Amino acid sequence: MNEELHILNRIGLPAGLDALDDRVMGALAVRRREAMATRRLMALAAFVSLGGGIVVGSAISEPAVAASPLSPFGPASALAPSTLLESQ
Repeated sequence: MNEELHILNRIGLPAGLDALDDRVMGALAVRRREAMATRRLMALAAFVSLGGGIVVGSAISEPAVAASPLSPFGPASALAPSTLLESQ
């Protein structure tokens, strides 16, 4: 095994390894800039969405109306839930 390590030690390194660190650091810098741009864009989209919702919600205000309860078998009575069991 020592002989193999001596052989590997004598062999020169490929020329591409010299520039590998610069390429990796450059790619990481580009990725970091893209991530920051994406965060800013998402924050802008959230603020526009919330602002638009507030403007539309305050501009169009209809009075709230309570829905009537559905009762296909007879009149609905909150005080007598057993009215469906009575014969008519």
